[in-house]
Amino acid sequence: MRIAEIMTREVQTVAPDSDLVTVAQYMKSLNVGVIPVVEEGRLLGVITDRDIVIRAIAEGRDPVNARARDHMTPDPTTVAPDDDVQRAAEIMAREQIRRLPVVEHGTLVGIVSLGDVAVDSGREQMTGQTLEEISTPSRPRTAEGA
Repeated sequence: MRIAEIMTREVQTVAPDSDLVTVAQYMKSLNVGVIPVVEEGRLLGVITDRDIVIRAIAEGRDPVNARARDHMTPDPTTVAPDDDVQRAAEIMAREQIRRLPVVEHGTLVGIVSLGDVAVDSGREQMTGQTLEEISTPSRPRTAEGA
């Protein structure tokens, strides 16, 4: 099955100069933890709730004045609409992520989540294995090594 068959097409995005309060408000209203950062249709990065907390708030940045571009993950791993669902699952497991932007010719066209992969019938074993690999904790860094 292709990504295009299971992806979410209507994706809320933010501009690179969006302030972090606006980004967080979108996340809250949509009940999501990641929003693509897009400029003129081109995917520049993604910003997560964790990015806001770890890269901005924990560093003492003012979320009203902080901008998405300064705290996003640039050049995120993506898939294409014609890619197979299995490829998305493999990427999610390897990168330990639950969502992938779907890009065609540099333009964001959707997003695919682990939940989308799970809904694809007959893939329960693959989804379980992917979730297990995503959930495998990486080694925590101590405060001294941060």
